[in-house]
Amino acid sequence: MAELEGAGCVFCAILRGEAEASIPYADDRVMVIMDIEPITPGHLLVIPRVHAAGLEDLDEETSAHVWRIGHRMGRALRRSALRCEGMNIFLADGEAAFQEVFHFHLHVFPRFEGDGFRIAADWDTRDRSLLDRDAEAVRSGLTTL
Repeated sequence: MAELEGAGCVFCAILRGEAEASIPYADDRVMVIMDIEPITPGHLLVIPRVHAAGLEDLDEETSAHVWRIGHRMGRALRRSALRCEGMNIFLADGEAAFQEVFHFHLHVFPRFEGDGFRIAADWDTRDRSLLDRDAEAVRSGLTTL
């Protein structure tokens, strides 16, 4: 497993025990912490113990474990005493995607009517020929993995 990054990464500091965190779950590959600036009560972050800035830097096995634990934490939130009428599991990968802490992490947070969280975009139907062209670009990307 790669070494944790130095003092510049708050998640690495938490993983090393140098910064405070409320921890509902941990294993040898991930730690789950309560988000200090939650969207809703119960907002969790699933953090791999290995430092990886983003999706491209994280090996698939660790990534799969992060998502597996995210799934488990979502199920736990549904069964908890916290208000949870729905669920978002969210990854922000890169500055353009609103990533703020550059240590890969998965957000898992309960949703409920009136919670105030919104995802806004200019939703529009894309022409089939453009979708086909985009699919070809993705297939081409797959060949480089």
